[in-house]
Amino acid sequence: MNPSSSAPEAEERSHSTTMVWRVHEFGPPEVMKFERVPRPEPGPGEVLVKVEAAGVGPWDGWIRAGKSALPQPLPLTLGSDLSGEIVAMGLGVSERRVGDQVYGVTNPQFTGAYAEYALASAGMVSNKPTSLTHVEAASVPVVSVTAWQALFDHAQLKAGQTVLIHGAAGSVGSYAVQLARRAGMQAIATVGTDDTSFVRNLGANVVIDYRTQRFEEEVRDADAVIDLVGGETQSRSFQVLRRGGKLISAVSNPDQQLAERHGVEAAFFLVNVTSQYLAEIARLVDGGKLRTKVGAVLPLAEAREAHFMLERVRPQPKGKIVLAVGAS
Repeated sequence: MNPSSSAPEAEERSHSTTMVWRVHEFGPPEVMKFERVPRPEPGPGEVLVKVEAAGVGPWDGWIRAGKSALPQPLPLTLGSDLSGEIVAMGLGVSERRVGDQVYGVTNPQFTGAYAEYALASAGMVSNKPTSLTHVEAASVPVVSVTAWQALFDHAQLKAGQTVLIHGAAGSVGSYAVQLARRAGMQAIATVGTDDTSFVRNLGANVVIDYRTQRFEEEVRDADAVIDLVGGETQSRSFQVLRRGGKLISAVSNPDQQLAERHGVEAAFFLVNVTSQYLAEIARLVDGGKLRTKVGAVLPLAEAREAHFMLERVRPQPKGKIVLAVGAS
C-alpha cells in the first residue's frame, strides 16, 4: 500500500471529527472518556470555535458528578470557559467574523469546551484580550464575570461603600478584590495564612486570616458580603452587615430566616456571561487594570488529571487550571 495515500484521509478525518472529553454517566473523574466524535455544525446564533485553551472550574466537577444546578442530559461534553478562533458561523450571527480570536463561554448549560472544536453561543463570546495568551484568556470568563455581577449587579455597590469578600484568594475572589478597589470601595478580604500578601497586593484594604482571626470580631456595618465559601462562613456573615445590607453568594442559597432576623437581603445567583460583560473585562485587562492568575496548565488529553486536582486527589494549584488544546 502506498503510505502517502492515507495522509489525505487522515487529514480529512481530523477536519470532520474532534476529540472531546465526554461523560456517559455521572460520577468521579474516572467516568470521563476521551473520545473522537463528529465535528459539530453551528446552528442559528452559534459559532464554531477551534479551541486553543479551555478553563477548568469547580462547576465542571459538579456537572461531571451530577450535582449541577441545571438539568444536564447525558452524554455530555464537559467544559465551559474557552479561548480560540472562530472557524464557522451559524445563521443570524452578525457581530462576529470567521478568523476572530475570541474568549468566553460555550452555552447556558456550561458544557462542550473540553474539545478541539466547540460550539459557542455568539452572545456569550467576545474578542479575546489582546494582551493575554489563549491559555490566560481561557482562565478569565466565568470567574471574572461572576465577580463583576456579584459586586455591581446583585450587591449594587458604589464607591465609598464597604464590602467583605470571603475566599478572596480564589479565582472569583481575586477578581472581586481588584474590581472593588478599582470602583473605589473599601475591600475587606478573608483568606488563609499563605495568601495574605497575594491579596494585599491585589489591593484589599484589610486582610483577615480566617485561621487566626474571626472576621465577625473585625468587621462591623459592611454594606455587602460577597460569599464565595458557603457553609458556616456564610451563616456567620449576617452579623457583620448593616441593616439593609446585602449578602450575595455564588455558592449556595442563604438562610432567608437569618436574613430577615438581621434586616438584610440575601441571595444566591448563577452567573450570566454575555459578550457585553466580556468586552468590558477585556478592556480592563488590556488596560492593565485587572490581573489574571493561571495556576496549572495541562494538555487537553490530561483533563482527567485536572479533575483530580478539583477533587483534591492531586495538589490543587493556586490559580486557575487551564487545558492547552492547541498544543495537544
